[in-house]
Amino acid sequence: MISLHENTDTRVAVVTGGSGGIGGAIVSRLRSNGFRTEVIDRTGGIDCDLSSEESTREAAAQVMAKYGRCDVLVHSAASFDLADLIHIDSTLWRHVQAVNVESVLWLAQAFVPAMAQRGFGRIIFVVSDTIWSPPGPEMLPYVASKGTLIGVMRTLAVSLGESGISVSAVAPGLTDTPGSRSANTEADFDAVVGLQALNRRLTPDDTAAAVAYLASDEGAAMTGQVLCLDGGLILR
Repeated sequence: MISLHENTDTRVAVVTGGSGGIGGAIVSRLRSNGFRTEVIDRTGGIDCDLSSEESTREAAAQVMAKYGRCDVLVHSAASFDLADLIHIDSTLWRHVQAVNVESVLWLAQAFVPAMAQRGFGRIIFVVSDTIWSPPGPEMLPYVASKGTLIGVMRTLAVSLGESGISVSAVAPGLTDTPGSRSANTEADFDAVVGLQALNRRLTPDDTAAAVAYLASDEGAAMTGQVLCLDGGLILR
């Protein structure tokens, strides 16, 4: 269970992409742990186009108007648009970077001042184990965006730590979600499991459990780090 600030209500968590498979599991876990949890997504919660700076800033304003605070910001939303070096264009590239990287900067700008004022905050990025072993050339924009998030995480961890704000990331491997099942066959899942140290398929709850730890008081000493949740596929 989370602990509460003196003279405050329970903490508020905001989850981008909270209508997705992994995002939805994160929302459920945080709510079960006592957080008042708001979703920013195209469906459910606060409707938002995360590729638009204006829409993202408006969503942040809605959170602040409703709660007056955000204690935990989880960035789970992601664009998976695919293109290799030969076929990528500026429109696709900028869309992926806008959703996967830029949107969380605009949200953090809105939420960090109040976090710092209270001396508590958690920012958690959902990245990917593909950063260390890209599975194919068409993953270029996605992998680049997730790698960029790690750079953002480390920089913010250093700059915000003095204010009591930790910034961390979780890196799932191939996870059994509706989205991944639409893009992968059973044989694909089996092949990945066969390469893992742990002989089990990954579930959204695996990622949600790690996020819940980072969001809790038990995770107070963790910042600037990536927890890799891929069953031991990538050993680093």
